[in-house]
Amino acid sequence: MMKLIGSLTSPYVRKVRIVLAEKQINYDFEVDVPWNAQTNVSHHNPLGKIPILIVDEKASLYDSRVIAEYIDSLETQPGMIRLIPESGNTRWQVKRWEALADGICDAAATIFLERKRPEVQQSEEWSMRQQKKVDLGLIEAAKMLGDGDWCAGKSISLADVALGCALGYLSFRFPQIEWPRSYPNLNRLAEKLAQRASFIATAPRD
Repeated sequence: MMKLIGSLTSPYVRKVRIVLAEKQINYDFEVDVPWNAQTNVSHHNPLGKIPILIVDEKASLYDSRVIAEYIDSLETQPGMIRLIPESGNTRWQVKRWEALADGICDAAATIFLERKRPEVQQSEEWSMRQQKKVDLGLIEAAKMLGDGDWCAGKSISLADVALGCALGYLSFRFPQIEWPRSYPNLNRLAEKLAQRASFIATAPRD
């Protein structure tokens, strides 16, 4: 059985956990935080980042985009939906959405980590640069979604999963950012996703 290594707060780990749940794939989950003194993350990923998917005794995968695509490519139950289309324009729409959502997460996580440093070492200018990325990312996401029910295509895809994780992370770490009020179409999608068992089971928590 595959094993996933990650934290309970990382939006990238959550994305992979949701993909595993939507594909109905069983796996072991090992909680490990790279910042902890006793972490073993670097034993499996030389970059010291999560998530990490241990495929077997000899192989591990890292980077949520790589892991998500690997999982989606696995043969599971007959008729199981693909979260990433195999080809065509919709595939690249999904991957573009994933890049945008992950970029929002990158900037938000950078702000969070910056604010954990001693106050005298923090750079407000650096944090503001990252905040601008979050703000522009949300504007673009709202524009791209428009009145659509889903980010790409006519059903849930990795685009929705990635965006849902990004929005969930913002609500978890930055409740002062009132994106649900500013972008009602994003909030509508987020509320729909929040009703799925995969999102309920993976809600971030300290």
